[in-house]
Amino acid sequence: MSDHKPPPTKVPDGVTRYVTTRQMPPNEKGFVGFETIWKPFQKVAEYKTPKKP
Repeated sequence: MSDHKPPPTKVPDGVTRYVTTRQMPPNEKGFVGFETIWKPFQKVAEYKTPKKP
């Protein structure tokens, strides 16, 4: 048998409502990881001081 390994296949980006995952390029050992990008779960409102009576 030959020691030739096929190149890893490219996985499409996984997109959901709050997270996106992307495949990273393989490192020197051949490990292929995934990058996780989180989107904010909630909006942050600007604080306004209340009116004084």
